[in-house]
Amino acid sequence: MNLTAEILIQSVVSGLLMGLVYALVAVGLSLIYGLMEVVNFAHGEYLMMSMYLAFWFYTLYGLDPLMALPLIVIILFVAGVLTYLLIVRRILHAPMVVQMFATFGLAIFLRSLAQFLWTADYRIVRAPMLGGRIDLFGIYVSLPQVGAGVLAILCFAALYWMMQHTQLGRAMRATAQDRRAAEVMGVDTNRMYILGWGISLALVGVAGTLLMNFTYVGPYVGASFSAIAFVAVALGGFGGTLGALAGALIVGLVEGLSGFFIVPSLKYAVVFVLYFAVVLFRPRGLMGRY
Repeated sequence: MNLTAEILIQSVVSGLLMGLVYALVAVGLSLIYGLMEVVNFAHGEYLMMSMYLAFWFYTLYGLDPLMALPLIVIILFVAGVLTYLLIVRRILHAPMVVQMFATFGLAIFLRSLAQFLWTADYRIVRAPMLGGRIDLFGIYVSLPQVGAGVLAILCFAALYWMMQHTQLGRAMRATAQDRRAAEVMGVDTNRMYILGWGISLALVGVAGTLLMNFTYVGPYVGASFSAIAFVAVALGGFGGTLGALAGALIVGLVEGLSGFFIVPSLKYAVVFVLYFAVVLFRPRGLMGRY
């Protein structure tokens, strides 16, 4: 195998692994929209906060990101519950523009709070437990990316199993399909909304913690990941978990191949061109209900 082919395959593998991490962020965004048709513009900022948590647990207490993962997931789950109870519940039946401004304002607040508390400096975990690279049939891949991809698959599989095969999952799907009918059948839709926000941000907590094994965090990093998540959800289709996964994998693959065939600095431009193409020619996405 020549060098060009090796680099191409490595770009594909790296892109798919990043796509799996994007999927964790995108599926949480899609879950909230599918449940209550609310777009959470602060989704990326919660990712940024989870990354800061992983960094400070490591810096202050010596807890590796993987060791701190359960704590961060619990903190983000609670943050999701509080966000719904304190903000979203009050605007749930308001016009969409009010919902958009509320979550967008929350995003600006969290971004500004992070800059006030920790300045605009970029921070990174310099020696994570999951480090180095591995040789996959002659292709060298970052071990933190492989670990992140594997954990992302496990989280997604657990979420999908819960949504399809448990009473809670069926109640959440019923709420997403028809709130009034679900209430008539005895489903506590308010509880479903609370759990939906908690689960959504818990997935963001997993993604942020995994990202801290191989990337940096700053106050504005959430905006870029949020934009990528929106592209993935738009591509896969709002409201579906499998669509979010498929869209995120495509985005990761396009990102990886763009860096190979064009230049790495333009890879995000290609991703957003893909987004505009989806909006123009298939607004519902590949598997969307809306």
